[in-house]
Amino acid sequence: MFSKAKASGIRAGLLSRFAARPRDRDRLLPLYRAIVAAGRDPFWYRDGQVPDTLSGRFDMIAAILSMVLIRLEGEPGEEAKNDTVYLTELFVEDMDESLHQIGVGDYTVGKHVGRMMSALGGRLAAFRQAAQDRDFAGPVHRNLYHEAPPSAEVVQLTADRLERFEAALRATSAPDLVSGALPKP
Repeated sequence: MFSKAKASGIRAGLLSRFAARPRDRDRLLPLYRAIVAAGRDPFWYRDGQVPDTLSGRFDMIAAILSMVLIRLEGEPGEEAKNDTVYLTELFVEDMDESLHQIGVGDYTVGKHVGRMMSALGGRLAAFRQAAQDRDFAGPVHRNLYHEAPPSAEVVQLTADRLERFEAALRATSAPDLVSGALPKP
């Protein structure tokens, strides 16, 4: 058993770590807001014909977020690693709040968020491979249109725009990204 002094020190250490965390995470709010704004760009729904539904908007935000996370993964150091964790936490918090706003009950929110995180993981893998192969059409088809894709030309239009976005992300410094200076997709 720990002495009172040691237990108090452990508790203080844990509290100071968690107390600092929201401030560190809040540093990424401008970037998260820029990701959501990019995912809501009318181009995706008008020209790209991504379904303008809750699911379609989730798919688009998850695609943009995935590409940003992949870009930040390439940065060295602990801060970059923490930034990807904090950005993901902001996403989870936002999705949780959105689910509550649309009336999903407390008992099932966790299950829905779990599915969303699984979907995000799938997009991370798909867009990581797309960036390596320089071929975004397949992941766009599977992850944005699912079983009801529009014409091949529209899929390619969306894939080309995401590929340009990925290239612009690579050219943007991590500090600029974290400040919210997201290149236009």
